[in-house]
Amino acid sequence: MTVVTKTITMSDGREIVIETGKLAKQADGSVMVRMGDTMLLATVCSAQDANEGTDFMPLSVDYKEKFAAFGRFPGGFLRREGRPSDYEILISRLVDRALRPLFPDDYHAETFVNIMLCSADGENIPDALAGLAASAALAVSDIPFNGPVSEVRVARIDGNFVVNPTFNQLENADMDIIVAATMDNIMMVEGEMKEVSEDDLLDAMKVAHEAIKLHCKAQLELMETVGKTKKREYCHEQNDEELKKDIWEKTYDKVYAEAASGNADKHSRSEHFEAIMNEYIASLDTETAEAKKPLIERYYHAIEKEAMRRAILDEGKRLDGRKTTEIRPIWSEVDYLPGTHGSSIFTRGETQALATVTLGTKMDEKLIDEPLIQGKERFLLHYNFPPFATGEARASRGIGRREIGHGNLAMRALKNVIPDDYPYVIRVVSDILESNGSSSMATVCAGTLALMDAGVQIKKPVAGIAMGLISENQGKNYAVLSDILGDEDHLGDMDFKVTGTREGITATQMDIKVDGLSYEILEKALRQAKEGRLHILNKMLETISEPRADFKPHVPRIVVMFVPKEMIGAIIGPGGKIIQNIQLETGATITIEEIGDQGRVEIAATNKDSIEAAINKIKGIVAIPEVGETYIGKVKSIMSYGAFVEFLPGKEGLLHISEIEWKRTESMDQTGIKEGDMIEVKLLDIDEKTGKFKLSRKALLPRPPKEEKPRN
Repeated sequence: MTVVTKTITMSDGREIVIETGKLAKQADGSVMVRMGDTMLLATVCSAQDANEGTDFMPLSVDYKEKFAAFGRFPGGFLRREGRPSDYEILISRLVDRALRPLFPDDYHAETFVNIMLCSADGENIPDALAGLAASAALAVSDIPFNGPVSEVRVARIDGNFVVNPTFNQLENADMDIIVAATMDNIMMVEGEMKEVSEDDLLDAMKVAHEAIKLHCKAQLELMETVGKTKKREYCHEQNDEELKKDIWEKTYDKVYAEAASGNADKHSRSEHFEAIMNEYIASLDTETAEAKKPLIERYYHAIEKEAMRRAILDEGKRLDGRKTTEIRPIWSEVDYLPGTHGSSIFTRGETQALATVTLGTKMDEKLIDEPLIQGKERFLLHYNFPPFATGEARASRGIGRREIGHGNLAMRALKNVIPDDYPYVIRVVSDILESNGSSSMATVCAGTLALMDAGVQIKKPVAGIAMGLISENQGKNYAVLSDILGDEDHLGDMDFKVTGTREGITATQMDIKVDGLSYEILEKALRQAKEGRLHILNKMLETISEPRADFKPHVPRIVVMFVPKEMIGAIIGPGGKIIQNIQLETGATITIEEIGDQGRVEIAATNKDSIEAAINKIKGIVAIPEVGETYIGKVKSIMSYGAFVEFLPGKEGLLHISEIEWKRTESMDQTGIKEGDMIEVKLLDIDEKTGKFKLSRKALLPRPPKEEKPRN
């Protein structure tokens, strides 16, 4: 067994060690990446041949965190790892997006990348190492790959950029992005920010790239050491040069004319493109058309791509006739769904999002139980993309990785404008009703409008825009496109989503599909994105300029109060009896949790009276009885010698028969006091030894004048 290691020394002195040759040797490539006591095993396997008819890269990336890595048991009945969490899916997507563009265009063998967190120290964040591990596994394999590539996290903490910060450091960051790059080019960016400038984002990307170059250098050295510089030979595509030439000659001009026609209707445009291909197929004999159809479709797709790109680069004409900086028509509406707590419709061109907001209590929090992350989430955003949004006739089979990724981007865009210490749990749901380009950015806009409609006092409204790029000659000739269509995303070189307020960027996601993208182009894209974002924001504010001053009538009202920590048990009562009775009597929902040396009590109800009644009862529980104070209490029981009165919740005192009235009373029947009566009493005394309370009613009544004795 030959074990090879390569060490990367970071600028702050920390080390990353890549090891191969010890584990999972039957995989095409495997490495263990270690930073501190955090260790990731990455393996890659690729089939020798492509499945017949496959004309794309069938890549699968799975990132999995083992609970044992941090000495924890999984939750649930089975006590074993189950389906991937949203977090694991998001990391899988990050790695996939970095790797996929770097496989050769004609490589179509099924390829599986698995990354497993085997050990964790709770300090170093493993997701920033996943891209490096995956690329290193490819580097030590014979699988064709135009890498290496790596990913790092960059956070800005106290004004300084930190590469791969620890969990503790990240808590104080105002910028958190993950960047993927090769030795020469940025490939992918994703992250969230607290209203940072375009220049700051570019600076963070440059810091990330310098760190990644060290990772790539180490992988190249590792590849050479293990003798994997020569990759496997393959042939996954059959070509017919005569057919290719023929279809280009007979269809290109027609396709170009359609691409430059400015047809703004997506379905009409698609039908026209399809008609051109069908016309060509009809010109062939039946046998040839049947046998060559897959090749015809592949060549025709290349023609569509080239025609669209040439129309933009040569004439500045986009598929729907817009200028490169032009935003599609926008209309929006709020309060469309009266039964919701907040709702909006946001429509931009042929993309439409219907958003709803629901405001809940602490009981609606999302519980997070992952190997390294435990806690609760109070702001949720869910994104749904049904097939009918693109006119597809198929069943909806639940959410996929794409929906989770798009929803997470929109959530990051909005979460930092939610008011601090907001008492409500917030759920935003975006249902995409139409789609032709950047439904995630429509979700951000619709989400902002719905939050304002719900009366959530967001700090600032947020808008989002998707930018595209068409380039050639290593970026020497290019066009940056604002508000891209679905086809411009699919056929273009970049999908760059930017969200933000007027003051700065709150989230971004970028995928680059070409080499040689300069920082000059990125800077232009960011500047153009800002102009488009502000245009969209202005349109949104025409619909609703600020959050509503109050919630809608059916929204639960929440009041938060703090009590001494030692009083939590008194409020809850034995077996929860007291808090349950308060909820039953008042109609309010009450939750209580320990925070530091205090108890946080959350009281929710749909009307003010219920909340006030619950507050008064809780105040009564936590109140300290004071001698001389007057209370309104409830008669709990009648005895021959007096009555027991609950003058504070859980606190009863004796109202002796002699303390009911000034006149002498022989029996309780003469007083007229019954069980359940509410009477006013005064606390006369607290027995120091027993803690018993002595109450008086007559002390609150006017004392009758003394009767004068008759003179003799």
